[in-house]
Amino acid sequence: MLTRLTDEWMPGNCQTLIEEKEILEVCYRARELFWKRNMKIDVDAPVNICGDIHGQFEDLLMMFSIYGFPHIPPHDPKGMAHNYLFLGDYVDRGPFSIEVITLLFTLHLLYPDKVSLLRGNHESRPVNMQYGFYFECSRRYSPNLYEAFQYAFYCMPVCAIVGKRIICMHGGISEDLKSMDQFDLFERPCDIPDVGMVSDLCWADPVHDIPDGMYTESPRGAGRMFGPKAVEEFLDRHNLDLIVRAHQVVMDGFEFFANGLLVTIFSAPSYCGHFDNLGGVLRVDKDMVCSINVFAPENVYNAHMPKDVKKRPPGGPP
Repeated sequence: MLTRLTDEWMPGNCQTLIEEKEILEVCYRARELFWKRNMKIDVDAPVNICGDIHGQFEDLLMMFSIYGFPHIPPHDPKGMAHNYLFLGDYVDRGPFSIEVITLLFTLHLLYPDKVSLLRGNHESRPVNMQYGFYFECSRRYSPNLYEAFQYAFYCMPVCAIVGKRIICMHGGISEDLKSMDQFDLFERPCDIPDVGMVSDLCWADPVHDIPDGMYTESPRGAGRMFGPKAVEEFLDRHNLDLIVRAHQVVMDGFEFFANGLLVTIFSAPSYCGHFDNLGGVLRVDKDMVCSINVFAPENVYNAHMPKDVKKRPPGGPP
């Protein structure tokens, strides 16, 4: 299946390449693997950290072609390994959610030490029932496939620690997360609640204009918003250096917050065909040195772009 998805896939031929029973088996096996792991996972450097994909399968393949497929050894043994941490939102909005999540589940099953997956707010039934994934599964295969994916989503981790210094999640930090031991107590399978620690990790957003710089309610209706002071206190409390999250369209593929203590990464370039954004990847080398690469559907750029590139605040659809 891996070769078929990476080498033989073309728009419109998925049904002839992969049978529903094959994808169902991938879902069942992925659920079992997620179940064996904690809600918080530890990831070693070097690693490439990627944000939202949202069904943009062709861009996912392009990203792997740029930074290396996990199943292909790097040309330079001393260079960046082809290891990946994805921060969620694999499905909805884009046209090929099934291919995206099937490929990533397959890579995680075959190379669990090289490909790690976190849960985003769109890996949730109330959201992906509304924003396209249910319709895609039902139209192209059957509602049974949609249900199998949900059962896998219910068991996915929501947080990762890279090299014991960088914390990663889809949404943002939570005032309710007092100790990392709390992840051991959280029961699965579950959907994402509207309030609390897991909701914040999947839904929360950074904002500059909170009066005390801490936390406030979010207009999204799930998760909270947090300010720069909350970021500083969170990192101090947990003895961490950096927060990496996704969840919002950022036009340059990345956006810093709180004097560089938090960075938003978004990896779906030209998002849904309605934005002219670049895609971003945060690369952490074996010495925990971070760099950001950005890419477009047709070109690849280094993060050190010309000074006339405008930095825009995070925003856009959930």
